[in-house]
Parts: sequence; C-alpha cells; structure tokens
Amino acid sequence: MVDVYIALGSNLGDRAQNIEAAVAGLSSLVDVTRVSPTYETAPRYFEDQPPFFNLVVAGWTELSAMDLLKSLKALEIVLGRTPSKRFGPRVIDLDIIFYGEEQIDLPDLTIPHSGLAEREFVLRPLADIAPTKSHPTIEKSVKAMLDDLPKNTGVIKV
Repeated sequence: MVDVYIALGSNLGDRAQNIEAAVAGLSSLVDVTRVSPTYETAPRYFEDQPPFFNLVVAGWTELSAMDLLKSLKALEIVLGRTPSKRFGPRVIDLDIIFYGEEQIDLPDLTIPHSGLAEREFVLRPLADIAPTKSHPTIEKSVKAMLDDLPKNTGVIKV
C-alpha cells in the first residue's frame, strides 16, 4: 500500500455534487482516510470561466502510479468530463499530488505534481490535512510552501 494525495477540482454544473461524486468514486481506487474542507477559488491561467471548488483527499492505494492515473482519468470521464482546452472549465479534475515518496517524471505523469508549490488552491486544502508533508525535491513542508505564496489571493473556505 502506498499513501497518496489527490487534488479535486470542479467548476461546471453542480460543483459540490461533482466533488461529492468524485470522492465516492475514488473509494474503489483509494482507501480514503482524510478529506480536506472545500475551497472556492478563482480560475487561474484561463480566467474567463466560473470559479472552482477545490479539495484534497489522502489515502492508501495498491495501484501503481500509472494505473492510478489511468483510473483517475477514466473516473473523470464517467463523471462527465469532456475534452476541453488546457486549464479550461471542467466538470471534474483529479490530479495525483503525491504518491508515497516517489519522484516520477514521465510525459504523462509528474509526481510530485509539477505546479504544486505555486498553487494555493491545492496547498491550502492540503495544508488542512497534511501540513508537515514534505516535498521531496524542494525539501519544504506543505505549510512552508503555502506560507511562501502571496497572501489574500481569494481562496475561500466554503
């Protein structure tokens, strides 16, 4: 069993229901042990879209990192995600943030997640459930990475 952290986001349709369905769907892939509070966040990168609901779950899985990724992408489709522009609106987005202590750099999978240190919408909920979890490459805790970000960026607990 490997400990995993997965970020969830939704900004189309009933965001709360989408997140709830995704957490329920994860139960066949991950033994979910912790779920962060939900946060509402303004979109980044492509700003002409609705705000997101974001949270992070922690748990254990027997799946390899690649099998987990494939299963998460399949779950996104089951939950109604359709292809769209990068960083565009989506019913659900599921990203592996940490997979044990592994560092993976493949064309389709980077762990720890490549944008983690700059994304308050991931760090804030992650800090609620794992503030001392350390990033193996930059050697900072989740809390320290969050503290390094600008303040008052509009990530609001729902």
